Amino acid sequence: MRTDPPTAATPPPAWHGMPPPADPAAWDGMPPATDPIAPDGLSPGVAGAVASASDRGARIAAVVIAYGWHLLVSLPAVLLDWPDLRWPWVVGGGWLAVALVGAVAAGRLLRDEPLPGWPLVVGLLVVDAVVFPASGAEFLFSSANWGWGTVGWFAVLFLWGRPLRELVATVTAGAVIALVAVLAQGADAADLSRYAMYVYGVTVLPLALAVGAATLTALAAERAHAASVNAAVTAQRLAAAQAQRDRRDRLALVDATAGEILTDLAAGRADPGDPAVQRRCALAAARLRRLIAESDDVPDPLLHELRASADLAERRGVVVDLVVVGSPPPLPVQVRRRLVDPLAAGLADARDQARLTVVAGPDAVEISLIAPERGILEGSPFRRADDTVEYEYERDGEVGWTRTRWRAR
Repeated sequence: MRTDPPTAATPPPAWHGMPPPADPAAWDGMPPATDPIAPDGLSPGVAGAVASASDRGARIAAVVIAYGWHLLVSLPAVLLDWPDLRWPWVVGGGWLAVALVGAVAAGRLLRDEPLPGWPLVVGLLVVDAVVFPASGAEFLFSSANWGWGTVGWFAVLFLWGRPLRELVATVTAGAVIALVAVLAQGADAADLSRYAMYVYGVTVLPLALAVGAATLTALAAERAHAASVNAAVTAQRLAAAQAQRDRRDRLALVDATAGEILTDLAAGRADPGDPAVQRRCALAAARLRRLIAESDDVPDPLLHELRASADLAERRGVVVDLVVVGSPPPLPVQVRRRLVDPLAAGLADARDQARLTVVAGPDAVEISLIAPERGILEGSPFRRADDTVEYEYERDGEVGWTRTRWRAR
């Protein structure tokens, strides 16, 4: 990035008249600022993320249980009793249909995609109603009649995330289908007792899984929300402590910036009419204005601090032309201070008019100042770079050219 000088004799982009000391960290005589503490804590959306993770774990468990039952319990029984079933191909075809549809539903469930719950449940109940007579009276209470256990577990998959009453209605419908089948076979008291035991066994576990998953998800979200609130309180407390430290540091900086010159003036050791004293006062005023601007809550603190320095120069009658190209990225206070301070010093020494140019991108910022200088303190050509900012200064006659530049590492 370059800024063309106003005259042909002006050298390439450069820096300001009063070269910094050998240690760039000591340029302004002030300790480096620190950025506000960013305490570890939970983000505002973490409660939802924790609840989502808990819910996903429960979904995986539901899929594993449903297919574990369907593959490890029902399938071996169907294959073992295949020759003796009343309509084996109906039983096997229903088993395969439920397995395939359930696989599609399980995939969508694990991807958190919506399911057409009730159409799937209706199809499941229809297959269940067909499997009971297809198995035959001999296998009414056998694992080969896989409709007993499958309805509840696959209903959990199909109705995941829906109100619990819908799952209760589904397993109730399955129990009614089983009761009709038992009564159609001329059931006696023993058969009705077995029926009650079967219904209890195949409905309580799916309902327990659904209730447990919903409860764990709600508890996880509640705990995460409480942790997030605690983290927010901790962050506010740390921010308040950091703000208090910043205020103390700022008071120390103000004292270091203006205290010496004011003490000399009050003691008579400095003559207000002396041009060197006037420049010291101008530099102190520029730094004070920049320090005040640092604490302002504004969208673009770098430009705000530059405008504060330019405003102070304009009050002395200097016409300042500020040109901004691009948007500066967020920068730490220390980097902004190293970028702005040399320009503030240049504006304090400027006379008549000055041109301040800011060229910024996402990973670089360059600021240059061209201005006739009062030349109270002469400066020689200078160039230096530290870990964060490059400094450059050139002078051609009365015109000084100052440049500071930051690049992302």
